[in-house]
Amino acid sequence: MGGGLVVTATGGRSTDYNSKPTVYVFVLCLVASSAGALFGYDLGITGGVTSMPNFLEKFFPSTYAKNQEHQALIDGGEIANNPYCTYNDMKLQAFTSTLFLSGLVFAIIANWSTKWYGRRFTMITAGAAFIVGAFLMAFAQNLPMLVVGRAFLGWGVGFANQSAPLYLSEMAPAQLRGALNIGFQMATTLGILVAGLINYGTQHMDKPGQLAGWRLSVGLAIVPALVLFFGGLLLPDTPNGLISRGKVQEGRRVLERVRGTKSVDAEFTDICEAVEVSKAISGKWRALFSKKYRGVLAVSVLIPFFQQFSGINTIMFYAAELFQVLGSGQNSSLLNTVIIGAVNVASTVVAIVMVDRFGRKLLFVEGGIQMLVCFIAVAAIMGASFNTQTGHIANGPAAAIIVFECLFTAGFAWSWGPLGWLVPSEVHSIETRSLGMSIATCSNFLFSFIIGQWYLTMLCSMEYGTYIFFAFWVVMMTLYVIFFLPETKGVPVEEMGFIWRRHWFWKNVIMTPAERAAFEKGDVTATGMTAAEIEGDLPGKASDAAVPQVARLSMAGEYVKPANAPEALGAVNTINTDYKV
Repeated sequence: MGGGLVVTATGGRSTDYNSKPTVYVFVLCLVASSAGALFGYDLGITGGVTSMPNFLEKFFPSTYAKNQEHQALIDGGEIANNPYCTYNDMKLQAFTSTLFLSGLVFAIIANWSTKWYGRRFTMITAGAAFIVGAFLMAFAQNLPMLVVGRAFLGWGVGFANQSAPLYLSEMAPAQLRGALNIGFQMATTLGILVAGLINYGTQHMDKPGQLAGWRLSVGLAIVPALVLFFGGLLLPDTPNGLISRGKVQEGRRVLERVRGTKSVDAEFTDICEAVEVSKAISGKWRALFSKKYRGVLAVSVLIPFFQQFSGINTIMFYAAELFQVLGSGQNSSLLNTVIIGAVNVASTVVAIVMVDRFGRKLLFVEGGIQMLVCFIAVAAIMGASFNTQTGHIANGPAAAIIVFECLFTAGFAWSWGPLGWLVPSEVHSIETRSLGMSIATCSNFLFSFIIGQWYLTMLCSMEYGTYIFFAFWVVMMTLYVIFFLPETKGVPVEEMGFIWRRHWFWKNVIMTPAERAAFEKGDVTATGMTAAEIEGDLPGKASDAAVPQVARLSMAGEYVKPANAPEALGAVNTINTDYKV
């Protein structure tokens, strides 16, 4: 190896990080978290608006006709058509899912936006795009105009959901990262609740000459977008983003302010080293798909997949439609969505309190078990109690369904809801962080698109069996967390690579036997690789000139000091071997 040794100790350089909670960092995270309100408001508004008769009559007349027939015949005897199929309209589902298809595309673009222009710029752009989308939808005169508005909303959500979690993870101190990052999900749930309340209040605004209630509902989406747009103008970019774009001194000033101290040498050095390592890697896509990053790549794809295939968006998108299928009136259906939204908000508070005390895995597993029990119960009740001939379900079973859907929502809201955004945003080292979060956001939108586009068709075909389908995936995602996801609580983002080298499964995937042996000894000299090769899995032999002349934490978890690095850095060439995996 072209020069280098490793000195290990039980205390890593992260033990020298200094920070204290400041009002400033809380305000920054509060403003950045407002990006979640864009996503949440759209989720809540869409589910309610698509059940409003005046909206359906204007844009989806065939679904409106089936809905009116269904409501008229509920009290008059048997129903001619299967009530599970009342809302089975591909155009209606396309209206819902267009946002996610657009968000998928713009989440990819957001990777370059956050890299070249910063997290702050990307959030501001998200607010601007959402404003345009809200305007187009509020004044839509036909279905194409409505869909274009949804595409602009997707632009806003794609940019916001990629950049805001990154911003929060990089700004928050490690000991508070979970709670502050979950502020994004808290804003999402508040957006859903507020949207539900607005839908409940605007549902009867359908008199001639009166502004249609659905127009007011979708138009008010401009409010959270304005908060993000103007709030973003007042935010600084993250130290990591500034340093990666060459603004080193500005990055240090921001770091000192958000940490509330001038003593940030250790963390500042780690960020600078990680940035230099990132610059030494010419192909980020190639690096992310190389063996060294397979664990974090799995997180970026599987966590969003499991989050969506938990079945949560069958509730967030179509709860009002489901309750109407089961015989509730429009007023009761929208009220039920408000109740679910309130449970969602309250349960997210639980996640904020618990995530940095008990860790990510405990919440993931408990939430998964709770969600599994609830969906099995809903399927059993619907299968045993819902009469598809009359469209009726007795009050007792109907109330039980609402209770179990609330319990399901609670389990999701303190586990897979917030952690589905937190964990992908924190597991990556800086060289793959922006790209990794783009992939996670794309995955989320891709699988949201699939659920949004085909859930009502599944409900028509599988009836109550739809919930057994989602229960199966809840089992799979819980097993994944138990066996394959390391615990990330309290691990600084610049040292996150270490936990994968300690994990019982992933260490065998991302390291060769020789590398594992060297890692266990705390010495990479036996691997025959330079620090840059270990860090980036670059092909061939990288020269020492390509390696930043500072000590660094590699993906193997070691601080590697090149032979020509200043001797003063030798004292901090340590790793922390105490992280729980």
